[in-house]
Amino acid sequence: MPSSRAEAVAEILWELKRADKLGTYTEIAQRAGFSPGANSRTILTCLKHVRRDWPHLQWFRAVSDDLHIEKGSEQAENLSDLGVQLAASSEKEKAVVIANPDDCVLYWSMADAT
Repeated sequence: MPSSRAEAVAEILWELKRADKLGTYTEIAQRAGFSPGANSRTILTCLKHVRRDWPHLQWFRAVSDDLHIEKGSEQAENLSDLGVQLAASSEKEKAVVIANPDDCVLYWSMADAT
């Protein structure tokens, strides 16, 4: 049985899919009403449950706050398939970074401030 946090995250992932956007771990957790946890552990646990309980949802739309993704990972492949531009990271050797975050990442906190 999924937790209420996982259900809230699932709703937000559906919202991101409809908007054709990505969301950072912190933004998604805060939108769902909880803290992402130390090293994003809480949100990562929720995403694990979402992948298990709702495999049709696009879990890969949730990205790390620094926008880095493991090079060659399933997430990187899925994002590329969506048309998200990924570039080599100058900070992490085994990672790529989202090249156009202004175009594809939804920041609710910024939208709510305007």
